Amino acid sequence: MKQRSLVVLGISGSLREQSSNTRLLSFIGGMMPAGIEFRMYQGLASLPHFSPDLDGDEDPWHEAVREWREELRAANAVVICTPEYARGVPGTLKNALDWIVSSGEFMNMPTAVVSASPHPDGGAIALQSLILTLKMMTAAIPDEASLAVPFVSKMIGADGSVTDTNTLSSLLNLVRALSQAIPEK
Repeated sequence: MKQRSLVVLGISGSLREQSSNTRLLSFIGGMMPAGIEFRMYQGLASLPHFSPDLDGDEDPWHEAVREWREELRAANAVVICTPEYARGVPGTLKNALDWIVSSGEFMNMPTAVVSASPHPDGGAIALQSLILTLKMMTAAIPDEASLAVPFVSKMIGADGSVTDTNTLSSLLNLVRALSQAIPEK
């Protein structure tokens, strides 16, 4: 009997087609060890604006919310890679997380968090804000599973690979910490 592989869901906080964060997230996905399947969440732009009055409503326009929650439930771990907008988390990513507060998919979910920015601090304020939100939702963020990547456009080659050795080493540590945090089934 074939054992089912573990699933890590990648979530980019950017909707830009040529986003450095999405490219970095894809690269991280390629670093996953054998036995871990990496999937990219593609529905961020489809989620309706969050309202507690609508949460739980089964109207057809909530199909995107149902799919979002199902993708999280099917995952064994999550990696979020986000830019920093106006010193914070992009609204679309925060909106997606707001849809999860009451349903609890992040509860004890092994989660790695990366911010990547062209600025020297690498989006550190957005990273800290995102970590606070995820911890409030009781996500399990292992030590070494959070990283701010400064000057991101200089760190990623034209083919999407990480060219900076220090960043590559930090990403390897992040992937290792996340993989080790996934419970054995």
